[in-house]
Amino acid sequence: MALLEDERHYLLDVLRLAPGDPVEVFDGEGGLHDARLAPTGDALELGPRRDVAAPAARIHLAFALAKGEKNDLVVQKATELGVACLLPFAAARSVVKLDAERGEERARRWRRIAEEAARQCGRADVPEVRVPARLSDVLSGVAHEAPGACLLAFDAVGAPFAEALDPSAPLHLALTGPEGGLAPEELAACATAGARLARLGPRILRAETAAIAVVALLQHRLGDLG
Repeated sequence: MALLEDERHYLLDVLRLAPGDPVEVFDGEGGLHDARLAPTGDALELGPRRDVAAPAARIHLAFALAKGEKNDLVVQKATELGVACLLPFAAARSVVKLDAERGEERARRWRRIAEEAARQCGRADVPEVRVPARLSDVLSGVAHEAPGACLLAFDAVGAPFAEALDPSAPLHLALTGPEGGLAPEELAACATAGARLARLGPRILRAETAAIAVVALLQHRLGDLG
């Protein structure tokens, strides 16, 4: 398998591997290969493919766009925690507003971050990262793409997390708002879409902290962080 320039740089200059050194190669679709760096240093010699278990819980995370590098942090940590799909959306109180071109550009960046995070944490699969959308599009997509999913929208007015959770659901989509929370009309739209309103506790969390905490809680209750 020929190496791209950035892959070659990572293996030779960052990890300082020598020809013949063993590495593990994940294909991003749940497969793992034992491999060795070729004598030329510009390719990998792959062994047989074997399947690696995916994260135990199917979790999708819809998170409101935030400013700065907060979105990058959410993508990175949610990938490490085992999220299957990331759905950024523009909330009424989001400071960041992206047009279609900038949204595509950010999505490409986040996909690279997800790939790097998956490699770092040993995931054999890489989560899907979608282009930023409207909240209405996220909500309408749940019914079509994931029938039977448990949709949890987090806000201070919701029920305790443990009461809102449906452990029997085949998929859980967690939706977290921006700084300042979801607007009343957004909470109403979530409820209309069948979302269970849930709260995380008495403290006010930053948007990126809430998104990461939600995934960790779901993985603890349903997945492989037990």
